Amino acid sequence: MEDVKLDSELTTVGDPVLLQNKIAAIRLAGPKKLQVIADFDATLTKFWVNGTRGQSSHGLLQQDNPEYDAKRQQLYDHYHPLEFSPTLELEEKRKLMEEWWGKTHALLMEGGLSYDAIKQSVANANIAFREGVAELFEFLEERDIPVLIFSAGLADIIEEVLRQKLHRSFKNVKIVSNRMVFNDDGQLVSFKGKLIHSLNKNEHALDMAAPVHERFGDTDVPTDDNDLLKKRTNVLLLGDHTGDLGMSDGLNYDTRISVGFLNHNVENSLSCYREAFDVVLVNDAPMFEVIKLVSHMCSSET
Repeated sequence: MEDVKLDSELTTVGDPVLLQNKIAAIRLAGPKKLQVIADFDATLTKFWVNGTRGQSSHGLLQQDNPEYDAKRQQLYDHYHPLEFSPTLELEEKRKLMEEWWGKTHALLMEGGLSYDAIKQSVANANIAFREGVAELFEFLEERDIPVLIFSAGLADIIEEVLRQKLHRSFKNVKIVSNRMVFNDDGQLVSFKGKLIHSLNKNEHALDMAAPVHERFGDTDVPTDDNDLLKKRTNVLLLGDHTGDLGMSDGLNYDTRISVGFLNHNVENSLSCYREAFDVVLVNDAPMFEVIKLVSHMCSSET
């Protein structure tokens, strides 16, 4: 079969021979062995939207009470620099992230977050999917290849962004993120399951995965579904940060192809991304190159 030909203006491949060997191995095993693991913010969504920095799924949230938006911003200003501190040990950072996420979730409940506020926040947000995301999901859905969207944000917001921006749902898409519990009046009352933060979002968190759903209610995924996912031992991983490579931790995979979206500071970061990822997409590239890649991975041609 012909080698995959990617747009040289948008993509760079550190080791073309290794990439072709990985594609061949995944193709040989077949689609039933493949799963896609994707980060959400600045990976599935654009980095730049309408000429300005696009909002993240958690950054777009506006509570009914502005005082609580300000309090959450204060937490961000305090903890965000610690997340990337070069002097703190990883274990210390993990504790600080748990502390930050826990305090943020408490403020969301204390401030009376409603589901209507989530819908309105998404409607007002400067957020958009990369061109080709819907086509990628459709391609994968047709072949029964699951997509796990990993996020340290809020599953309910991600689902609302999917609904409002893609205008359809996909049966193969699951969200691994922090999930809210609402009462009959649409008010947030608690969070469900384990807390997922920026330093623990990986396949160990699979018991949090739930398919995109239309409304409130139980969204637990049967354990056997997750067991089946773990039998899909070939992975296409999509991320925008080298830390996203950890999303496949906990999965005993055979072959992994990683795609890194380098959205800004390309000149300074390209060599690092080329070493870390099999394929690097630059300058807020659309998703069509990934579709080209996965088409080769699923081709039955020889």
